[in-house]
Parts: sequence; C-alpha cells; structure tokens
Amino acid sequence: MVTPRRSHLAALAACLTLVTVGLAGCGGQSAGTPVAAARSASAQDIGGMDELVRQAQAEGQLNTTTLLPHWANYGGLMDGFSKKYGIRVVNDNPEGSSQQEIDDIKRLKGQPGAPDVLDLGDSFAQSAAAEGLLAPYRTAGYDQIPAAQKDHRARWYNSYGGYVSIGCDAHRVKTCPNSFAELFDPQYRGMIAFTGEPTSAGSAFAAVYAVALANGGSFDDIQPGIDFFARLNEAGNFSHANSDLTAITTGKTPISIEWDFLNLQHVDQLRPAGVDWRVSIPFDGSFSQYYAQAVNKDAPHPAAARLWEEYLASPEGQNLRLVDFARPVLMDAMAKNGTLDTALAAKLPTVEGTPAFPKESQVAKAQTVVKNNWPTAVPK
Repeated sequence: MVTPRRSHLAALAACLTLVTVGLAGCGGQSAGTPVAAARSASAQDIGGMDELVRQAQAEGQLNTTTLLPHWANYGGLMDGFSKKYGIRVVNDNPEGSSQQEIDDIKRLKGQPGAPDVLDLGDSFAQSAAAEGLLAPYRTAGYDQIPAAQKDHRARWYNSYGGYVSIGCDAHRVKTCPNSFAELFDPQYRGMIAFTGEPTSAGSAFAAVYAVALANGGSFDDIQPGIDFFARLNEAGNFSHANSDLTAITTGKTPISIEWDFLNLQHVDQLRPAGVDWRVSIPFDGSFSQYYAQAVNKDAPHPAAARLWEEYLASPEGQNLRLVDFARPVLMDAMAKNGTLDTALAAKLPTVEGTPAFPKESQVAKAQTVVKNNWPTAVPK
C-alpha cells in the first residue's frame, strides 16, 4: 500500500476543494492556469470540456481492457464514444477479470499499450486506490453520485450496477430456485456455477457476500458465504465451470449466480438455442453492488481517459447502460432532472427496499478473507 506524505494529502485536499467550487486548476499551477491532462483532476483543470476534447482527439486513441460488448452495453458505449469524438477505442482482453486489470496496469506501466481506464468491482477499485494506482478525477456529475458509491478523493466512482441473481434453464431444471437456501436440493447436483472465481471476479465475490447475508453474516463477516459454498461443493451441487453462454447452451452450467443485468440479457441471447432462461433475485440474500470507473495514474492517453469518464457519466452514457438492464448510478438524479430514458428504466425488475453498501474497510476485510480462505474451503 502506498501512503502519500501528509503534505501531499493536504495539497490534494486543497486541489479537490478548488475543483468542487469550479475555481483554479491544481498540480502546483497558479490560479486559472491549465494543467497537463495527466495531472488534471477535472475538466476545468485542463481548461474546460472543449480543451479536454481537443487534447483527447489529438491523442487519437483510448486503451480499455476486459470490456465485454454485452456487459452493461459496453459495445454501444465504445461505439458511441468513438463516433462522437473520432477516437479509436482499443479493447484488450475482453474476457478478463478485475484483478487482471490491476495486474495489467502494473505490468504495462510506461508502455503505450497500457490500459488508460479501468472498470472494476468496488472491492478491486478500493485496493487499486490503496496501492496508489489511480488518478483522482472528478467528472461533471461526480457530486450527484451517492456518497457511498464513490471515493471521497475521486480516485474511483461507480457507474452502473445491479443485484445478485439466479439464472436457470427451465428446460434442464425441473424446478428453478428462487432462494439461496434451495440450492442444496439434490436435483441441482453439478449445476450451480459462477462467472469466474470470487478471488478475482467482482460478480462472484458479490455472490459470496450475498450468500453470507442470507446465512447470518454481515458486511463485517463474509465467512458464512464461504462456508455455504464449501458445503455446496461437498454436496456436489457446485461446479467450478465458468458459466458463460456456451456453457449454459451446452447444459454444463444450467444454474448461474450472476448479476441481474447479465442474466436478464441471457433471456433473449439464449432463446435461439432453445434455452428457456428464468431469472430471480433471491429474497433471502438481496445484495446490490455497482462497478467503478477509474483512470490509470500512468495512462498513456490521459486526456482520452478523462473524456471517457465524462462520457460514461453523461446522460447519453448513463442511458446506454439501461439498454442492457444495468442500473445507472445517476438514475435517481436523472429521473429528477428529466434526462432519464423512462421507457428503458421501466424494464428493470422491481426490488424492495433501499440497497445498502459495505464500507471500504469492510470490503477490504472481506476481500482478504475470501483470498485467504476460498481456495482451501472450496477446492476445485
């Protein structure tokens, strides 16, 4: 973990205060003097949005990583960004995980192919920030993001999210489960899977958290979730197969614990293959989590990286999330100011109550527990 000197923290706090009220740039520059894109903490810092666009277009490229086109409509977002600004988007390793993104910015530091921006599960965003890998940057909509869904130093902020859900192939499963407690039914032997592993994939990590909440755990105690899957593994119901579309279509993973926005997409994606995909949000462990955006501190295209964050936080970018059933982090604010696509928003499944989110310290603790205990508790 990288710990800045006290003087650096004080300077950063002063900088962010100035940015918040729309005053001068930072980074040691005098009031009103634009700073280099790589050190800009807002569009105002660099000289305004027009200047940010100009510099990003001069760079001509944005390096992204692990963005699946069907995940929260990243295909539409990458196309929209490229067409709007004339900037080429290079998306590396689309099947990768949050941990691989962090590994890549370390491995490729200083190289032109390094990722400019990151899309991370919150637990991984927090660990990347703690390691000093992320650049503080406040988008125009930063202040409207709920406090629990952003870093107070703007090193990361959520963009979209959903609820942990259970997807089920009704043609292969006699009775689809609607709760985590039902997963021990012998009829589900070898059927239940994640996408990825909870030690490296945000969605699988969230599934363990959700199950912990359903089994006496809390944001401070994720161990009951690990114990649950250990028992499920011993019973023979849990499969370590990666639950992607091919695995579902071939019957390898007929039950998948995944984000609702991905499971809901599967309904139409799998229909041509004869799969009757049903989706439920478990009533015994409702858990919502969002995915964070961040700028690589050493981004090879620093202006394009910051413009990408502005695009994702704009009404255009946030509404494009809804196309693939992802919940925009600014949905409530957009509903109030009239910029929300209400027709798309109406297609989201109804959930009860207000979602609660673990604190950074709780997520960090849970992540450590999962990394230490999962491999031995739930062996392959």
